[in-house]
Amino acid sequence: MGALSGPMADLLAIGCSTGGPKALQDLLPGIPRTLPVPCLIVQHMPGTFTKAFAERLNGLCQVEVKEAEHGETARPGVVYIAPGGHHMLYRQRGLGGSIELSAEPASSLHRPSVDVLFQSIADQCTRQVLAMILTGMGSDGARGMVSLKAKGAHTLAEAEESCVVYGMPRAAFEKGCVDQVAPLQDMAGILRRHFQI
Repeated sequence: MGALSGPMADLLAIGCSTGGPKALQDLLPGIPRTLPVPCLIVQHMPGTFTKAFAERLNGLCQVEVKEAEHGETARPGVVYIAPGGHHMLYRQRGLGGSIELSAEPASSLHRPSVDVLFQSIADQCTRQVLAMILTGMGSDGARGMVSLKAKGAHTLAEAEESCVVYGMPRAAFEKGCVDQVAPLQDMAGILRRHFQI
């Protein structure tokens, strides 16, 4: 399916679930420390595990990886992992943005939820966004990706061949909101080309 085109994104957002920890351990080390944008990641994971997971990724990656904190500025070249038990939202602040953590909506099937992150970006972000959905069970992220696509975001989904569970990427693809489908092993290269790093 077609390649990403158009202007370079100002923000990278990624959602994943089942199989996601291994996928992120394969993907993120391929991204140079010169990543010119913040990266926000929702991985379905209990709260007791996300901090240690972020620290493990940080030891594997060139970019800084950390568990997101409420109110902090989203800085270029930093990967923020949503803490388990909290939704992560992006709030635009002038030319930049900050991270907000919330227990609401409590009705969400997952907390953190990919849909909640993606929708928060779509609702008030005027920046160019690149949104990705990786392996995962269910459909979290598909509705949010539809909203992002309607605002002009670049969208990328993991191909079935490399997914542990082809649920979330399939749901997004079936909603017609995916620009490009690619196997996991190609995604770091796609990001490097898009961000010219």
